[in-house]
This record gives sequence, structure tokens and C-alpha cells, in this order.
Amino acid sequence: MTYANILYEKKARILILTINRPKALNALNAKTLDELEDAIDKAKDDDQIGAIILAGAGEKAFVAGADISELVDLDEASGTAFSTRGQDLFLKIENLGKPVIAAVNGFALGGGCELAMACTIRIASTKASFGQPEVKLGLIPGYGGTQRLTRLVGKSNAMHMMLTGDIIPAQRAYEIGLVSAVVPPDELMPTAEKLAGKITSMGPLAVAASIELVNKAYEEPQLSEGLRREAKLFGAICATEDAKEGTSAFLAKRKAEFRGK
Repeated sequence: MTYANILYEKKARILILTINRPKALNALNAKTLDELEDAIDKAKDDDQIGAIILAGAGEKAFVAGADISELVDLDEASGTAFSTRGQDLFLKIENLGKPVIAAVNGFALGGGCELAMACTIRIASTKASFGQPEVKLGLIPGYGGTQRLTRLVGKSNAMHMMLTGDIIPAQRAYEIGLVSAVVPPDELMPTAEKLAGKITSMGPLAVAASIELVNKAYEEPQLSEGLRREAKLFGAICATEDAKEGTSAFLAKRKAEFRGK
């Protein structure tokens, strides 16, 4: 697929995906979602890619939301299909098995906030802001916002954001646990790249297993079931070449060379 709305750039084992519609504040229209899904599918199958950074072009927005022109004529059936399409893509991002780091440089509103929340880790510029303002349009979040926001920041904070449509600054997003770090604008991408590079130096099978277990912890609230799943995956990881290499390298005081096997 030829991309018109996203930029696809590989740097060592890091893929940088940039939503590239700055004049539309990088709004997510149907074509952009199609291109993003194609890029994510390619990254999943590319063994040379260990981490992904997701960013927005320009200085104003990460993603300012969905393309409102595509919402005006939705009815019950088409609205459900619209929501499901975005949810399916964001689930694919969340469960990719490779870390996806959202580098949020400006507005992350509506579908943009939902896209950031589907990522593994979120880093924000001091100029970033977050919100689920759908209620102002007589709508609700449809790409997973009601579920992920509640899990990430708690019921009270999620209710406040969704029922008022308030947009919060980066520092407040950090305080409630929506992002893991806030950095100056010129340090955003270097910080994201440094983090991605650090993660790609780890055992890829262990990284994928950790992502799976943490995601499942939100879906399965029973501790006993989560512990059972953890023990099973721990055993599977122990049998890998990477585990043998990592433990042997530690004992030999040398750098491990993981192969994803």
C-alpha cells in the first residue's frame, strides 16, 4: 500500500509512524485508519522491528480526533460499524506484542486520545493536551475511550473527563497516570527513541510476554487467574534460547545477545 496520510520511517530496530495530516490536525479519517493498519501489520511481521513510535506531524496535534465529516450521517448500524472498525485496529495496536510508544506533541483528543491509550506507553510534550470531548457533539467515545480511560485513570477521573469534555494539560495527564513522562517539546522524540532503543535491547520474547500479561491483567480481574497465566508464560520463557543467553550473559558479566528464540 502507498501511504498518503502516514510516514513510515525505520531507524535501526525502531519504526517511526507519523500521522501526516497536519492541516487537518492529523484527524483520523477512514483512509488514515486503513494506512495505519497496513503499517501495523507490516511491523508485526518484520523481525527487524523491535519497537514502534507513533507521532503526529506538525507542532499542534498528535491526533485531534476523528474526522467529523465522517460522523455527520451515521445511523445506528453505520455508527456501530464505525466504532467497531476503530476498536479492532486499536486492539491490534495494543496486543501487537511489540511496544508502541505514543509521542504526544499536541492535541490528543477524542480518537487521538483513544489511539494514544491503545499504545503501550505514552510520553507527552509539555505542550500536549488530552481529552474525550465527544459529549460536546452529543456523542460518546467509540474507539475504546470509555474502557481504556477508566482502566488507566480510574472511574472518577474518567467520568470527569468524559462528562464535561474538559481538555487536560500534560502535567495533569501525568498526575492521573495517563502518561508516564512529560518532557520539553524538543526532547520528545529523542526521549521516545531512547526509550524504544532501551526496550529493543531486551529479550523480545520476554517483552512480548510482559505486554500480554499486563494487558490480560486488565481483562481478567481475578488475581489467581493472572498468576496462573504468569506461571505458564514464565515456564515457556524459561525454555527459550533467549532466557539461557540472558542468564548466562549475566553470570559471565557480558552483554546478552538476544535472538528472539
